[in-house]
Amino acid sequence: GRISGYRNFCNKLWNAARFVLSNTQGEDCGAGGPVELSVEDRWIVSRLQSTTADVHQAVKGYRFDLASQAIYDFTWNEYCDWYIELAKSTLYDDEASAERKRGVRQTLVQTLEALLRLNHPLMPYITEVIWQQAAPLAGREGETVMRQPYPEVDEAQHDAQADAELEWFKGFVLGVRQIRGEMDVKPSRRVPVLAVGASDEDRRRIKAFEAQIARLASVESVTELAPDAEQPEAATALLGEMKLLIPLAGLIDKDAERQRLEREIERFTKDVERGAKKLANEKFVARAPAEVVAKERDKVDAARVALAKLKEQLQQLERL
Repeated sequence: GRISGYRNFCNKLWNAARFVLSNTQGEDCGAGGPVELSVEDRWIVSRLQSTTADVHQAVKGYRFDLASQAIYDFTWNEYCDWYIELAKSTLYDDEASAERKRGVRQTLVQTLEALLRLNHPLMPYITEVIWQQAAPLAGREGETVMRQPYPEVDEAQHDAQADAELEWFKGFVLGVRQIRGEMDVKPSRRVPVLAVGASDEDRRRIKAFEAQIARLASVESVTELAPDAEQPEAATALLGEMKLLIPLAGLIDKDAERQRLEREIERFTKDVERGAKKLANEKFVARAPAEVVAKERDKVDAARVALAKLKEQLQQLERL
């Protein structure tokens, strides 16, 4: 399983590199004029510094597992899943300025090049092949990544403000995605979002990230709703003190959703009954290893939580 996971990681790194190279080769990556860096550009560079610091700390303690995990998390969860997706919003925007596009290309390729040097001792072959193409675009010279200096932390590039901005944005997108997943809303269906209890900072961020929210969360619109206004029947996610509501009326097929929820309720009810019966068996509890009994209890508890949530969703559906 671990080997399979890292094979997938190689694919992820390769595909990310293909995207970066296809959008930077033959293009201006910052050498031809002024560069404008967005908050997401500053964020990924800041996260690279934190990852580099984590890797150095892990290697000093001979925890190569922690070093590889830090690189894995940064590459997959931050660079690929968030930054590259955000970069597409600018690269594919015909109205984005030349300075802004230069900033994205520069950040994409320089972060990739540093990441390849960071990862090279752990994954020498694939990083060498990609580095040969990425290095010239990032302004680095040399015959091989093996002879390049290992990345060091640049404290000046830590950006607490950018970190906070992107954490808020990720929380917004993940909140909407969670609701869509729970309510089985198709990814292609754009949804309206109502914001309740938004602060001035929330309003500023909603406006600043409007295009990215629309693209990454398939959001049709974000409308502020006064706390004392009548709220429609909706699915809810919390983002700090602000509530995100997605009205359910007209969004889902009520009959189909009812059938789906009833099937899930039946399945989890059987799981709870089966597990409870097993735990009520004194012979099982006495003879089975303690970790097996504990695992069974955890499964039953998780099934009960899921069951309660499904019943709540069904009640909410019936109120539509």
